[in-house]
Amino acid sequence: MPAVSPFLVVWNSDQRVLLQELARSRSEPLRRVQRAQVGLAAADGTANAAIARRLRVHLDTVRRWRKRFATEGLAGLEDRPRPGRPRRYGPQVHLAIVATVTSTRPETDSHWTHRAIASHLVSTNISASQIGRILADLDLKPHLVRGWLTRPDDPDFYAKAAEVCALYLRCPPGSVVLSVDEKTAMQARSRRHPTRPTRPGQVERREFEYRRWHRLRRRGPGRPHRAGAG
Repeated sequence: MPAVSPFLVVWNSDQRVLLQELARSRSEPLRRVQRAQVGLAAADGTANAAIARRLRVHLDTVRRWRKRFATEGLAGLEDRPRPGRPRRYGPQVHLAIVATVTSTRPETDSHWTHRAIASHLVSTNISASQIGRILADLDLKPHLVRGWLTRPDDPDFYAKAAEVCALYLRCPPGSVVLSVDEKTAMQARSRRHPTRPTRPGQVERREFEYRRWHRLRRRGPGRPHRAGAG
């Protein structure tokens, strides 16, 4: 007969529901899923060897997790602190990096770089390379921008375009056709719609339309004259 473990695992109804959801999860880390499966099987009275064969893990691993669940409860799901140098940058630094790239704009560059973030968070003494690793773990890509359109499709666009093209090809007698475009000397001050900031798993999205405003210039001693706006 298989040896009976001296460690008894018992779950209440709420704990069992939580472990069942975790055991079926496809997004949780494999180690947590397997630990939940061990905890459920152990509470059902399944022998350690049978659990190890079913989950294809080492028998000693099942014994260790059963002992943890019996002595620590659900806390046995979590990883134990590992030996070695402690983490230098805690969650507050991670939050500061996320807040920087998702809610503020760099003062000089068009987008955040690892070096610019390190300079902005100079009080944390974090390096640009470490910031790159943290951003990669969070799936944040502040250096990427994707354009998006807000103008709805015009069902009469092709008919209007055909009229314009016909006007160019067959200009009425005695008339002048003028093509008016934006003034490139005007600076693009703002966009018609706000930019959507970067988020974990999503790059910054920037709308394509913008407004240009020309600087004010004086015409002699009189009042300032606005050269143009569009």
